[in-house]
Amino acid sequence: MFNFDSALKTQVVTADQALPGRDYRPYALSGTHTVLGTPIEAPAPPGYEEIVVGMGCFWGVERIFWQLPGVWTTAAGYAGGHTPNPTYEEVCSGRTGHAEVVRVVYDPSVLSLDELLKAFWEGHDPTQGMRQGNDIGSQYRSAIYWTTDAQRDAAERTRQAYTARLAEAGYGAITTEIAPLRDLWYAEDYHQQYLSEAKNPHGYCGVSGTGVSCPVGVL
Repeated sequence: MFNFDSALKTQVVTADQALPGRDYRPYALSGTHTVLGTPIEAPAPPGYEEIVVGMGCFWGVERIFWQLPGVWTTAAGYAGGHTPNPTYEEVCSGRTGHAEVVRVVYDPSVLSLDELLKAFWEGHDPTQGMRQGNDIGSQYRSAIYWTTDAQRDAAERTRQAYTARLAEAGYGAITTEIAPLRDLWYAEDYHQQYLSEAKNPHGYCGVSGTGVSCPVGVL
């Protein structure tokens, strides 16, 4: 079904190359966050904000953010592509254009946007292009999908600051995609909070940072 040149998995397909998808979600979700006990699909409460980030395999990424004080809910999903209601297998084929992402809904009075972005930049290697460690493919690309102009401005500002720090440490250019959030498709239920104690207490995800500190708060 997914007969596709593996070399092209490191390129983001165009809309005319993408799988057609479907007008319904082909699986059910429990709807409740295994760790936080909050709804994973509900709109952000008044005064809260939503941002969507890609840092490689979404299992470990989601765990990074649900542990931050001020985060109300998180969810694994797919964004940045073309195929509506994709499945995990379709995303992994490279034929949807989506990145594996995590939705983060947070209280900015508790967790500042800069501190959230610090966790983003330091939690992975944003210089690797269409991969993250041994995970290779366009779905593992680094991305920030913003929902407000302030998030866009902060993403670009902190990217510039972190670029300088990474260059000092011998790393190449940051390849992170920064774009407005168009669509978010929630991943299958077994991906949600995959590394939680309730689901996989001994689970493993190889997402890791460079060890270079992002200078948020000292700019």
